[in-house]
Amino acid sequence: MRTSTDFSPLYRSFIGFDHLAGLIDKASRADKQSTYPPYNVELLAEDQYRITMAIAGFSEDELEIESKQNNLVITGSKAADPEKGQRKFLHQGIADRNFERKFQLGDHVKVIGAFMENGLLHVDLEREIPEALKPRKIAINGKSLLNAKTTE
Repeated sequence: MRTSTDFSPLYRSFIGFDHLAGLIDKASRADKQSTYPPYNVELLAEDQYRITMAIAGFSEDELEIESKQNNLVITGSKAADPEKGQRKFLHQGIADRNFERKFQLGDHVKVIGAFMENGLLHVDLEREIPEALKPRKIAINGKSLLNAKTTE
């Protein structure tokens, strides 16, 4: 039984969209990424997003946020607690393990800030489309500007 999808027709038909086909291929792989810590992705405005992660028990100095080449990596590293071995838990439901969470960002999406509030880490993102890529209106003048320049 075949469990993966063949995206090679996309590579042949859509010139310049190989990045998109690669993302689809990567997302369809059976990689098991941990579900810890839980997170939300929220649309705040048309081009503004927020990732909110539940990171109870982590302080700001135990977290690292890195944005590199359309990837956002959030890492939490707990320092070794010498008292943990001496404590006896009847139930331990609050996880305090290290984590690394990766997010694939779209083109022109940038991290604009991060803050912690009530055990939640909020990372704000914004899509900034360059002026050259924004749609523009073309006026219809009735005369060819190329012909007008050559006759002058």
